Amino acid sequence: MPGQASWDLYRSFLAVIQHGSFSAAARMLDLTQPTVGRHIAELQVLLDGKPLFTRSATGLTPTAAAHELRPHAESMAAAVAAFQRAATGEPNQVAGVVRVTASEVTGIEVLPPILAKLRNRYRGLEIELVLSNAMADLLRRDADIAIRLARPQQKSLMARRAGTIALGMHAHRRYLEVHGVPRTDEDLDRHSLIGFDHPPQFLQRYKVGVDLRRERFAFRTDNDTAQLAAIRAGVGIGVCQYGLARRDPDLINVVPDLFRMNLETWIVMHADQRKARHIKTVFDEIYRGVADYAATSAAPAA
Repeated sequence: MPGQASWDLYRSFLAVIQHGSFSAAARMLDLTQPTVGRHIAELQVLLDGKPLFTRSATGLTPTAAAHELRPHAESMAAAVAAFQRAATGEPNQVAGVVRVTASEVTGIEVLPPILAKLRNRYRGLEIELVLSNAMADLLRRDADIAIRLARPQQKSLMARRAGTIALGMHAHRRYLEVHGVPRTDEDLDRHSLIGFDHPPQFLQRYKVGVDLRRERFAFRTDNDTAQLAAIRAGVGIGVCQYGLARRDPDLINVVPDLFRMNLETWIVMHADQRKARHIKTVFDEIYRGVADYAATSAAPAA
């Protein structure tokens, strides 16, 4: 039965499916290629001989059985990583590894001074920062702490609301001096709009007075930090957090009566992580820092 396999076999399997060959997996795991091949062969025997990979011109192609097994191996890998991070913490010291996940903009624009303060205070802390707009699975222990834009529903997660971050449409003063300031949604048709290539899922939860169809954007990217950089460079008009815009007097809010989006921000961790002092300390400091930032991110009064 698959449950009888050791973690070493699943670890090699996951490395092969991620990297496409025995040799690449061996380099990643610091093993020999024959050892990885032997692990895969042993795992296949435990799976009643079901093949996990087929050879092709481009490397090893996962079979249907491998695709079915992959999420279970990923869950095991996340659990092992979480165990190792928890084991690094000293019971009475703020020291050890803490893995934090956040959106790209939050991780680049908001978190660095918060994390710097933590590291300066607690030299034994090691921070792993994962930037992604996809929600990390804290139940699967992909991360210890997450900054999310929606309240989690799972009872086993501990969440604290850090505040509301408001978004509005902004442009650099340099762009507006050349192209004028739009007043209506129709005015925006005469402007260079910055937006997404694929609509983000959270957008469906909001009703805004601006047409946000993909075809309307002259500059498209699904990377939020690239959108922000384009706004700052004067490419056109795009969506920006008020807290970030207030740091730069040259970023001007436009059509505030038409577009306003308020995102609730939550700091989340697994409830049993409260017992790990280093993780709880990082959680509390991130909460305070993000709450302070959120206080600067309110939209102006209508």
